[in-house]
Amino acid sequence: MKQLIACCGIDCESCDARIATLANDNNLREETAKKWSAMYESSDITPESINCMGCRTEGVKFGHCNSCEIRKCVDTKGFNTCGDCADLDTCQGVGFVLQHIPDAKGNLGRA
Repeated sequence: MKQLIACCGIDCESCDARIATLANDNNLREETAKKWSAMYESSDITPESINCMGCRTEGVKFGHCNSCEIRKCVDTKGFNTCGDCADLDTCQGVGFVLQHIPDAKGNLGRA
């Protein structure tokens, strides 16, 4: 089981928030905050919030990952990821992620 695949299928190993955290790279934090703010139409994503070690690992979490409803659902159901759930293909919660991150569904099979 690969622990760096998030509950929703995002590959945390290639996530800019995790990379910026590991490298303590403030330039990458700024770039990521700009990109994600535009992508998710959210003004509350700041460079200071770009810190994460991965949603299924110990350590700091990006603000959204810390309070993620998908992560809470997976934990409540006792699953490792959404890939363990029979409702994966019809779930509106993870559907948003799968729509915007094409590799996420395939990643769930590797988790």
